Amino acid sequence: MITRRTIVAGASASAAATLAGCVSSNPNPAIYAAAVPPPTSPAADAIEPSYKEVYAAASDGKFTVPAVNLGQIDSAFLRKNVAYVTNEHPGTIVVDPANHYLYHVEGGGRATRYGVGVGRDGFRWAGEATIHNKQEWPDWLPPEEMLGRRPDLGPQMVELHPKGYLGGSGKGMPGSPANPLGARAMYLWQGNKDTYFRIHGTNEPWTIGQSQSSGCIRMINQDAIDLYNKTPVGTRVVVLGSANAVPLKLATE
Repeated sequence: MITRRTIVAGASASAAATLAGCVSSNPNPAIYAAAVPPPTSPAADAIEPSYKEVYAAASDGKFTVPAVNLGQIDSAFLRKNVAYVTNEHPGTIVVDPANHYLYHVEGGGRATRYGVGVGRDGFRWAGEATIHNKQEWPDWLPPEEMLGRRPDLGPQMVELHPKGYLGGSGKGMPGSPANPLGARAMYLWQGNKDTYFRIHGTNEPWTIGQSQSSGCIRMINQDAIDLYNKTPVGTRVVVLGSANAVPLKLATE
């Protein structure tokens, strides 16, 4: 049985970062049968917002989200409303890692499509989960292994939780615009088990459209806020299969 822990062990020691919320076996036929995304919508079907407005600096009363340098991001990965044929109910989130897109399904054969960053080799997964909880400006809790490899992070860490929290040291970085988890995070669970994967913002928007994460789904902060605001707890999330992806199935304890 493939577990979250198996993915971490099979990739490399650096995968322990996933326990902090980010920084192959026999495939599940049910997952891979749905792995082929709908045909790409013609460009004429895409409705683009005013990107200067959508990605401008914005304050939420706690921090200011910096404006996005649009020159750093391929325009294909900026937010769009597109035609999207699916059997999923409106409100469902569908992630297409192979193409670096996340779809928020809407009625009438439409969806809001966001560009995302996804897991690199050894950290790709497929499966279904639900949004168990959400946080604004989440704390980042890197495990001890990462702090050992990155002593430069030490001065930025403070005591946030008791030692052993999520398998780490309890040291972390409070939520802020400098935090790797960005402005918002949504935590993916299967039943009563935390997968330790998240959908979250990023302080590195130029990585959108790339495969660099430890399995989490990262978004431009402005997009993460937009999705967060229209996604209630309990929302279904479907991550489609992609090359070398491991079907996620948590072991029962």
